Parts: sequence; C-alpha cells; structure tokens
Amino acid sequence: MMATITVVLSSTVVNVALPDIMGVFGIGQDQVQWMSTGFLAAMTGSMLLNAWLNEAIGVRATFVASLALFSAASVAGGLAPNEDVLTFARVGQGIAAGIVQPLAMIMIFRVFPNERGRAMGIYGIAVVLAPALGPTLGGWLTDNLSWRWVFYMGLPTSVAGMLLGSVFLPGRLGNGKPMRFDFFGLLLLTLFLVVSLYAVANGQRAGWDSNLIVGLSSLGVLLMLAFIVWELKNAQPLVNLAVFSVSRYAAATLVALIFGAGIFGSSYLVPLFVQTVQGYTPTLAGELLIPGGLILGLVFPIAGRLTDRFPAYIMVGTGLFVFGLSNMLMYDVNADTGFWRMALLVLLGRVGLGVMMPALNAGALSVLPPGMLAQGTGTINFVRQLGGAFGVSLLAATTEVRFAFHADTLAVTQTAGNGTTLELVSRVAGLDSSWGVPVTQASAGALNYLGQMVAAQAQSQAYGDGFALVAIVFWVGILPAMWMRPAR
Repeated sequence: MMATITVVLSSTVVNVALPDIMGVFGIGQDQVQWMSTGFLAAMTGSMLLNAWLNEAIGVRATFVASLALFSAASVAGGLAPNEDVLTFARVGQGIAAGIVQPLAMIMIFRVFPNERGRAMGIYGIAVVLAPALGPTLGGWLTDNLSWRWVFYMGLPTSVAGMLLGSVFLPGRLGNGKPMRFDFFGLLLLTLFLVVSLYAVANGQRAGWDSNLIVGLSSLGVLLMLAFIVWELKNAQPLVNLAVFSVSRYAAATLVALIFGAGIFGSSYLVPLFVQTVQGYTPTLAGELLIPGGLILGLVFPIAGRLTDRFPAYIMVGTGLFVFGLSNMLMYDVNADTGFWRMALLVLLGRVGLGVMMPALNAGALSVLPPGMLAQGTGTINFVRQLGGAFGVSLLAATTEVRFAFHADTLAVTQTAGNGTTLELVSRVAGLDSSWGVPVTQASAGALNYLGQMVAAQAQSQAYGDGFALVAIVFWVGILPAMWMRPAR
C-alpha cells in the first residue's frame, strides 16, 4: 500500500502543476503533455519486467530497488533545469512505478484466495487516498513554495515502502532457474510506444497528413504487428498471448484498455481546464478533486464486497455508464461553471470508477487457470496503462484539433456585419479612451480583447469535446463488459 500510494500520487499530482511548468519553461500543451504521457508509457513497458525480475532477483530486491529508482528520479525532477530533464525524470519515475505496481495484485491473490474482492476493496484505500489528498497538497505547494516541491511529495511513502518491504516481503517465489527474458520483444514494444506517441503528440504541429506523421504512424503499425508475430513464435514471450484465448479475460482486457484511456485522460484534462479556462489556482484545482477522492474511498470497499456477491459484468457495466455520464455532463462546461457543479461531476465519475475497479480485476483474473495468473495480472495492468498512455496523448491532440476548429469557426463570424461584435469593440474602445488611452491604441486594444474572448470560448468548447469523447468511449466499453458474462 505504501508503494501504491507513492506511484498513484506521482501519476496524478503533477497535473495540477502543469500550467506553472508551462509558464516557467515557455512550452505549450503539446510539449507539457509528455510529462504525463512519458510517465505512463514508461510504466507500460516496464510492467512487463516485473515477472522476470521477481524470478531473477526476488520480490524483495525488485521492490526495494524500484522504489530507490523512483526516489532518485523524484529528486532529479525537483532539480530539473529544463523541460527535457524533467521529462526524463518522469520517465524514470514511470519505469519504477511500472515494475512495482503489479506486485500488489500478485501478493493479494497469493495471500487471499477466497476473499479477493474484499481484499481489493481494502487495498483500494491506498489508491484512493493519493488522488484525493495529493492534488490539494500539490496545489498548495505549487502556490506557496514552487512546483518543484510536487516531485518530492512521494519521497516519504517511498522510503517507508523500502523499509517495510525489506522486512515483510519474500525473496524469490520459486527455486528454479529464472526464465530467459524476451529483450527483443521489449525493444519492439518500446519502439512502438515511442514512435506512435510521438506521431500523435506532433500531428497537429506537423500536419496530420504530412509525410513525417504518416510515415511514423505506418512504422508504429508495422512495429506492433512485428511485436505480435514475435510473441506468438517465441517460446518464452514477453506477453503470453495465450491468455487472450480465454474469451471473458479478453473482454476484460478490452474494457481495461478503455478504462485506462478514460481515467488517465480525464484526470489530465480536468486540472488543465479549471486552471487555463476558469482561472483556478493550483490549490483550488486540487481542492476540486477532494470530494471525488473521498467518495471513492467510501465506494471502493463496498464495491469490493459486492464483487464477491454479484457478477463482475454488472458491476463493470454500471461503473462504465456512470463515469461516461459524468463526462458527458461536462460537455457544456465553460468559464462560468461553478466550483461545486464541477466538483459534483467529478464526484459522480469517481463513484463509477469505484464501482467497476474491483470487479474488473477480480472478474478478469478469476476466469484464468492458476498457471496463467501471473501472466494475466501483468497483461491486464499492461493493457490498462497502454490505454492511459494513448488516452492522454490522444485527448491532448483532440483538444488541440478542436481548439483550432472552434477558433476558426468563431473568427469567421467576427465581421463588420456582426452588430454584437461591433458593439463590443466600440464599448471596449470607449472604456479605454475614457481612461486616457489614445484612440488608435484603444481600437487595437479592443480588437485584442475580442481575440482573447474568441480564444477563450474556443478553448472551452475544445475541452468540452474532449470530455464528450471520454464519455462516448466509456459507453462503447459497455459492449465488451457484457462479453464478460459467463456462458449459460
């Protein structure tokens, strides 16, 4: 739980500091999103190292070494002189987080063979505390000290995890020779992630139909196909694709992909929206997430117990619908949307997440034979993180594309024939003139103000489109959730 608090805190708390980081280093959203995308992509790839490291050097050594790497990367992020070092520090945190995170599921399923839903619910408190309290503390640190202190927040729990792990965790779980690791498969997967995410992140800037983006996208598809072919032929694959022969497990992993894209993507959008459009401080943006985190803390243990009593597909489908509904209700949010309306919409979404998370993991793994349990655990976590990495990148790209679309659409209407526009420009210019601004400068200032209003409205509508996209994806996810239903 200490390790989970550490990695979940680091994956969410940096989002409240992104506007400040953008201002300090003079970068845009297309560049700053790499701090979230790079973390998630690194976590995705390194998760597949977990099983091999557990066999090669033991659970205890893997756990302690990963948290030590995380601590070192956190210090490097806090001291980063530029955005490149900061991004590499986030990648380092992601590598450590990916290795250590699957250990929780492995230990729970080994220690609790009969009450896994309940155990998952109790363990989920750690997952809840970090996103509930972390962004608020991170916002306060950003406002009162510096965004750099956000990177140091995970150090206390990381050190506590290393101490507890050294005492309580076992060494190697088996006595046999460690299996041969599929380094070539990991290389193919890493290249696929880097190439594909780079293409998505730079599509708007370079042009979606440019030779660079089309070429990188095609290369990403080829790398993914090569990875699948290699894994099918390899005797000891990085990802055992045989787990997908269990149809109910395959359906659960598809839901996990959608779940990861939606949860990480929306967690990225909400803090950016309230700070860039509504003008919230980082502290206020963090406080906005407190009610949702607290309700998740109440729902998670209850949902864990219900998972032991009700079919997983019902719990998962209900959670998908509720979270999608909360995002669809955010479609028309704007600069005037009140604090408590936003907080309640986030709260509603957290209820949906709390309902589905224990059921998704327990429902997926319970249908696998014991021999596939370790591979199944790693694979579903890998798929969820893969969805998160692409979800953040795709939503960032979507908001950029929709911002340009809405800005062009609104700009076309600002003509000399638009009486409302002329009245606004005249009134603003009149106010400037009454304060002693020369007429020529007053007119230019009024037009600049009009441009700012158009940009603000276009940005608000672009974020609304992003929230609507998350809702649609989650509702589509109800279909594979129904495939988790056992055969009659």
